[in-house]
Amino acid sequence: MTAESSTRSASASAATPPKRRVRTWLWGPAFVAAIAYVDPGNVAANLTAGARFGYLLVWVLVGANVMALLVQYLSAKTGLVTGRSLPELLGGRLRRGPRIAFWLQAELVAAATDLAEVIGGAIALHILFGIPLLWGGVIVGVVSMLLLSVQSRHGQRPFEFVVMGLLLIITIGFMAGLFVSDVSWGSAAEGLLPRFQGSESVLLAASMLGATVMPHAIYVHSALARDRHGHQPDELPRLLSATRWDVTASMIVAGAVNIAMLLLAAASLQEATGTDSIEGAHAAISSTLGPLVGTLFAIGLLASGLASTSVGCYAGATIMSGLLKVRVPMLARRAITLIPALVILATDVNPTWALVISQVVLSLGIPFALAPLVKLSGDRALMGRYTNKPALQIVAWIVVALIVALNVALIVLTLGGFA
Repeated sequence: MTAESSTRSASASAATPPKRRVRTWLWGPAFVAAIAYVDPGNVAANLTAGARFGYLLVWVLVGANVMALLVQYLSAKTGLVTGRSLPELLGGRLRRGPRIAFWLQAELVAAATDLAEVIGGAIALHILFGIPLLWGGVIVGVVSMLLLSVQSRHGQRPFEFVVMGLLLIITIGFMAGLFVSDVSWGSAAEGLLPRFQGSESVLLAASMLGATVMPHAIYVHSALARDRHGHQPDELPRLLSATRWDVTASMIVAGAVNIAMLLLAAASLQEATGTDSIEGAHAAISSTLGPLVGTLFAIGLLASGLASTSVGCYAGATIMSGLLKVRVPMLARRAITLIPALVILATDVNPTWALVISQVVLSLGIPFALAPLVKLSGDRALMGRYTNKPALQIVAWIVVALIVALNVALIVLTLGGFA
């Protein structure tokens, strides 16, 4: 009887830690991927949308974040179940020509991402310290190298802690103004009704979608989950349960930050002038809501640029190694990918508009990442008993169809000269 009681007690104590680990220690990869959802491109797109159209496009952010939750879970699940990242799976299935073509478009997406993140960080340094944009871009590049060295020298978990700390700063910085602004919650509720107001609102909606459902986050999350947990078939039920909570919590944080930015702009920037740039929006926020809120906003923008450019570089390395089987040292890749952003910062191009356009490029790249993910995660031969259930697969393909339809509308408007 005593032996049986001891066995039960041991079983109970053995069962308890995994439950705690599911809620704490196993979290992390999704929060790193979520940095992509609160990068400077999001800031530009959301502030522009709120300042120009008020609460009209709230529904875009809500819908995009629901889509993102599904997409990021499928990506992480695929990495955990197969032990390979999405680029690695595609690299093993595509012939040489299609594989190189796929890599080129994926790298274009990664470059657009990095462009937005470096420019955003440079703008924040200019706002806070008056540093010229070009030198601000150089500083962002150097600091991002230091962040990447944490991952390469100390491993995945310390890197996750650093990125999650920056995410906390981003959340405080971007949400602080919401508590002192006069938001019309009735109008915000009306913004949940899907509708557009002219071709420019379609362009901004595509930009917001590209800034929320990030293609490089789709590629990298499968690698982040695999790199953190390894390939443990016997532990998959526990890991997948933890991943669902991880993704849900991280997307709630990212979604709240994005919606807060749009509501802040709709409440405080619609009547302000000069809000077609992030610097102008910052000046208007400081004038309307006070210098403290303005400073917190700039600090959030800086943290956003620093964290997201590091994750973006991680994603680019994942894409190249998976599709081309070529491994470039992370710091060398960081130095190379910094060049396009520095070129733009050295010219007279409006950096805020460059941010918005970069998000449109990201939007165009979503189907190329999302369609293969849905197909592979629904492949029973690959995923076994963890393949997508029929209802989930249908919903996932509907998400793909909606995104493709919005992109087609964007292309038609742009080619027709209306956007």
